[in-house]
Amino acid sequence: MLAPKFWYPENNEKSFSSLALVPFGHIYSLLSKLRMSKAVKKQFDIPIICIGNLNAGGTGKTPTTISAAEFLKDRKYNVHIVSRGYGGNAMGPLSVNDKEHSANDVGDEALMLSAFAPTWVATKRSEGIQSAIKEGADIILLDDGFQDPSVYKDLSILTVNAKKAFGNNRCIPAGPLREKLSSGLERADVLISIGNETSQKTFKSIYKSYINIPLGIANLEVLNTGLSLENMKVLAFAGIAHPENFFDTLRAQGAEIVDYQALADHQKLSSIIMKRLIVGARAENAQLITTEKDYVRLPKEFRSEVMTLPVRIKLNETLSWEKIFKPILSCQGK
Repeated sequence: MLAPKFWYPENNEKSFSSLALVPFGHIYSLLSKLRMSKAVKKQFDIPIICIGNLNAGGTGKTPTTISAAEFLKDRKYNVHIVSRGYGGNAMGPLSVNDKEHSANDVGDEALMLSAFAPTWVATKRSEGIQSAIKEGADIILLDDGFQDPSVYKDLSILTVNAKKAFGNNRCIPAGPLREKLSSGLERADVLISIGNETSQKTFKSIYKSYINIPLGIANLEVLNTGLSLENMKVLAFAGIAHPENFFDTLRAQGAEIVDYQALADHQKLSSIIMKRLIVGARAENAQLITTEKDYVRLPKEFRSEVMTLPVRIKLNETLSWEKIFKPILSCQGK
């Protein structure tokens, strides 16, 4: 589903729908708090680094996980990623192989991440971690799992979209939060805010009184593929939490968007949908383009018709990966 508009109101406008759902948000928050307080955390002999969020999607968690994995690999760590495999059918623990598995099996995020580091999907994250350790992992990145109390985290990193922030600051279903903002920030070690300079200034001015942990500033950068989008006619589609971010990035690259389709987050890209998009693009003499996460959900017979826009996060040196990981890696002796 697409995030309800009242989760992210413009100009602090009031929403009757959100107000009506506030009692259910309180119940959700209380249940989350109860679950966190009762669980027994399993500890492991290698560092477990969690990259999660407080919002229900759309915070830049996946590109952050990729960036962290690449940093650790560059320093010769045998880093493995463990995911629940949201949207996939596999219970696991299962080692993701893009030649054998599809997004229907392991979820689009796990399939995408497997191109950057060995990736495991497991309904029980502890079992995925154990399998990774048996295969030689010396450090684990948990993709999501901040609200999973069953595993002890040596470092918890939260990501947030600087422009969207924490929406109306209410819990699901009244707002986007998975738990109360105060309790989430209290358990985290680092918060990474992702967005352009204007969004970062606005975010810090509103939330500076809430944030008592190190704040990393990052922006999304489009990878140079050697192909310019300047004046290219494109038909864009995206099934992510905030598809408008993708469309804005295309415009910033100079693309001429002749049409766009905002699909539901993780939406299955059926043959019917793809054939309709291809017909639309050909009618406009335009190129189909989508996100990397959507691309891995494409049926293989349609992939030659679609371009992707690869993006990566770049952290400000004020709080680099070197500084974020220093307390963990100094104990590893590398």
